[in-house]
Amino acid sequence: MVLSGINQEIAVIENDNQVVCYLTPLHDKDDLAIHRLSLKNSQEFIPKPITLGWKFPAKNVQGVWKPTADFSKRIEADWELQNHESRISIDAPVISLFGSADENRLCFSCSNAVNRIELSAKYREEDDHFYCKIILFTECRYPLKEFTVDIRIDYRDIHFAQSLREVSTWWESYDSLKPAYVPDIAKKPLYSTWYQFHQDLDENQLISECSIAKKMGFEAIIIDDGWQTKDNNRGYDFTGDWQPERFPNFKELVKSIQDIGMKVGIWYSVPFCGVKSKAYQKFKGKFLTENHRWAPVFDPRYPEVRQYLVETYVEAVKNYGLDGLKLDFIDDFKSYPETSFEWDGKDILSINGAVDRLLSEVSSELKKINPEIFIEFRQKYTGPAIRKYGNMLRAFDCPGDYIMNRVRIADIKMLAGNTAVHSDMVTWHKDESVEIAALHYMNTLFGVPQVSVMLDEIPESHVRMIGFFTKYWEENKNILLSQNFYPKAPSENYPALYAEQGGKKIIGLYSDHIISISGEERSIDIINSRLKEHVVILSEVTKEFTGVAYNCCGELVEEFNSTLKKGCNLLALPKSGILQIKM
Repeated sequence: MVLSGINQEIAVIENDNQVVCYLTPLHDKDDLAIHRLSLKNSQEFIPKPITLGWKFPAKNVQGVWKPTADFSKRIEADWELQNHESRISIDAPVISLFGSADENRLCFSCSNAVNRIELSAKYREEDDHFYCKIILFTECRYPLKEFTVDIRIDYRDIHFAQSLREVSTWWESYDSLKPAYVPDIAKKPLYSTWYQFHQDLDENQLISECSIAKKMGFEAIIIDDGWQTKDNNRGYDFTGDWQPERFPNFKELVKSIQDIGMKVGIWYSVPFCGVKSKAYQKFKGKFLTENHRWAPVFDPRYPEVRQYLVETYVEAVKNYGLDGLKLDFIDDFKSYPETSFEWDGKDILSINGAVDRLLSEVSSELKKINPEIFIEFRQKYTGPAIRKYGNMLRAFDCPGDYIMNRVRIADIKMLAGNTAVHSDMVTWHKDESVEIAALHYMNTLFGVPQVSVMLDEIPESHVRMIGFFTKYWEENKNILLSQNFYPKAPSENYPALYAEQGGKKIIGLYSDHIISISGEERSIDIINSRLKEHVVILSEVTKEFTGVAYNCCGELVEEFNSTLKKGCNLLALPKSGILQIKM
């Protein structure tokens, strides 16, 4: 089988099973191909790994994008052995090779987002080609009779972000990967307790913080670890019972916050069952491992384990009147050296399948109580299978690192479709200058901002800064959260982010990037997330405009009329501020 216009063959290059694989083309046109791999046997068998492979000439490939590569979007050599892993609770089954102008060179993906799959695109120095592989059944230790997976390979000359967006749309076309409904509250700025409180939560201070946060534009709070225990050691010995030991009148606390006008969600470390919990004794022998560095890990393949977890969340939402949940650490549902694959009371042997079943049951039961409930998952469990259950996907923890926050938001966003993508909750030193504190917040604006600073302790200038950008975000969120989103230069950590809708373009500027405009825009906002006071704009036309500049506290700095000339233009704008241009 030869891909149209590419002259490269995809084939089964390894199959040690006594079962024939069939590779059937479903679509092959205009440098976009979809193939279906299927196998079927008359009797059940435990499959050995099956590898699909092909090669691609290494022409104009600047880097390799993977869902959670973070700062490392470099090209890997074929002697580097680690592959990209995808399963329901880790990443997504896709890899993108991008060119020097952000164009797609090769983007390949799989339809199976639940089972463990390994993907790789490695450079071979002997012939200057990328050798691409998709490896199935690398951890399958349970029998099956048949299996089908679709492989999508995109060589089109389009922006790499567009190629990834279309992968997301392709996943959504499968009944087994339909995304969850996204309530309005999932796309509202959120206050988190984690970085400023950790486990040392105080009821009066929480209510005070929520009163301030609401006035600044925050519509929800996640009460993180600590609500369920008086232990402040940042450990997980007491997880599993989930009783509000710290807040005996937890329902009243939740109601007090809701009366302020904020929705309330709480945190759960889903797989952990601490050795000091009652649940540990109850479920002894029904763990994937007891040797985890934090706590024993529930085995969701037992129906009574799933039932216990589902009932725990359902009762909490009912009893405390909750509006949402943060379901954490599900990537620790995996096979460990001591994990058993005997039936012994299990009703499913696949761990990934059991996680899928668990989350399906959780989602279904919670939505019966509250169809508008918000459910947050964080990287790395932000792939297409998780989108079936979570309506909020958050960047992985990166306290104090606003560059990483921006990169992670962008990476999640390109595959997230309409699912709300949240920043990691930003935090900074209270004595930071307001211009630098603003950088932390400004780097969240192309996602949904989360903040985790002690609001009653930061300076008034910080309060005004947060209020200004939160108001700006709310007024422009339809554009900022738009899927018409183009991050620039992935190998340089996205020095600029572009989003546009209805003739308005918003550009996030994070380094000395030259902004390019066509002249067809009616208005342009430049979010200057830098400590520099100039920007270079490359315009395709000559056009008059009016400009309005604000500093990071929302104070008007300048209003002016000017002309953008065809070619390069140097404009002044406030550091950590916003320049709005209307043409």
